[in-house]
Amino acid sequence: MRLADTYGVIDIGSNTIRFAIYKHEKAGPFREVDNIKTVARLRNYLDDHDCLTEEGIEVLVNTIKSYQDIATYHNIKNVKGAATATIRRAKNQAEILKKIKEVVSFDIQVFSEYEEAYYGFLAVVNSMDIENGITIDIGGGSTEVTLFKNRTLKKYHSFPFGALSLKRRFVKGEMPTKQEREAIRSFLKEQFQSLDWLRDKRLPVIGIGGSARNMAQVHQAMITYPMGGLHQYEMNFSQIEDVFNHMKDLDFDQMRRVEGLSEDRADIIVPAIQVFREIYEISSASSFILSRKGLRDGIFYEELLKPHKLIAFPDVLEESLFELMFEYDMNVNSSLQRFKLAKKLLNQMNELGISDISVEELTLLRSASRVFYLGDYIDSESGSQHTFYVLANRTIDGLNHIDRLKLALVASYKSKAVFKQYLETYDHIITNEEQRNLRLLGATLKVAAALNETKREIVKNLRTELHEGTLHIHVTHEGQITAEAYATSKQKKHLEKVLKLPVTFHFHPKSKV
Repeated sequence: MRLADTYGVIDIGSNTIRFAIYKHEKAGPFREVDNIKTVARLRNYLDDHDCLTEEGIEVLVNTIKSYQDIATYHNIKNVKGAATATIRRAKNQAEILKKIKEVVSFDIQVFSEYEEAYYGFLAVVNSMDIENGITIDIGGGSTEVTLFKNRTLKKYHSFPFGALSLKRRFVKGEMPTKQEREAIRSFLKEQFQSLDWLRDKRLPVIGIGGSARNMAQVHQAMITYPMGGLHQYEMNFSQIEDVFNHMKDLDFDQMRRVEGLSEDRADIIVPAIQVFREIYEISSASSFILSRKGLRDGIFYEELLKPHKLIAFPDVLEESLFELMFEYDMNVNSSLQRFKLAKKLLNQMNELGISDISVEELTLLRSASRVFYLGDYIDSESGSQHTFYVLANRTIDGLNHIDRLKLALVASYKSKAVFKQYLETYDHIITNEEQRNLRLLGATLKVAAALNETKREIVKNLRTELHEGTLHIHVTHEGQITAEAYATSKQKKHLEKVLKLPVTFHFHPKSKV
């Protein structure tokens, strides 16, 4: 059955309750169009007998009722609700669900520990190009950890502690003291060491949830990070330590003013960062990567892929590029022709010894050919600028931040001067050798686009030769090629500047047999 055009997921967490709305527009992909957050802190309403108090039930029911009103107003008929650790633990769970059912039309499912871990994993493998890794989702009342290999879930565990419960158990005041932080550290070390399959895995640890997101936001603010977006933001252990040391001794009022930190997490962020530090050390992680996609996204992906009998997209990046091409009305045939011609040129230049483009860079070329000058859709007079801005500052699932920057530089390539202008803020990220090859990819794509100026795919073959210090490119074509020849004569200078060689094009009509 096809997923409805508008779909909602309500995620009842121990700290926050969120309502995510996904919409399917025209013939394109689904997009998250709204994400409404309520800081309910349900975990704090569990009494000593593990029952949710009347006040806590009222907070929950009123929040869900407000979401029902939003769904009704926007005519969202397909809504799925999921409750996690606090409702799972509550001994009066039946009473809670009965009271919710009295005011809303949709069902709330209480997720098991496995389901909570599984949907977080599902969100990661459908939004990141990572084959093997560890996920960690710190909620208010529990922490879910998974190990996946070849994008398949292998192990999972749910720890009965979260950011809120750690604070309640170990911290007497608003902020943890040095002694309390030491107690939290000892506790976490003991908990994580109980999992044999977690030790020394040397894999990326992927953080899910608000605490991971806030830690990344604070770090970006600390270093004045120039790129947009949080999803797939990468940190090493020393950078996590920098954030921890930046905040560990602040009082509550100072913490609330930390740039990048949500005020509602001021009192729980330090214990949460301690969780990330400990799992990083115990697993000997290769890096820490933030996922902005979590449980509610995992639920959505399951519904989206169910008709295709899949649990994950075969290629996350391909799916993301398809979304961009649809959104910016890119011509698929033209992008394929650009890639075909540019790849042929670069492979032949490699064989001639005048370039050294790697397999990874050819993969980048393939992606860039899909979204080459997508900014023309906004304004053709400033297509390069719009292309760079969109790609450099927009989350592209399946690409880390550095690869996204490289994609933006290649797909927007206009000239060496403009390339350098775009790179001013980022030149410390990309080496000089990488810059040269990125310029070559961009210049080659410009030539390939010129060879398909009229979008007729009339160029049938390319052959290059190096003779007396000049690169000769022989173009075999069908039909009239005047427009392509003129466009190529204008664009070849960019190739000449990168190669530091004169380039001559020779056009040959395809012989008729």
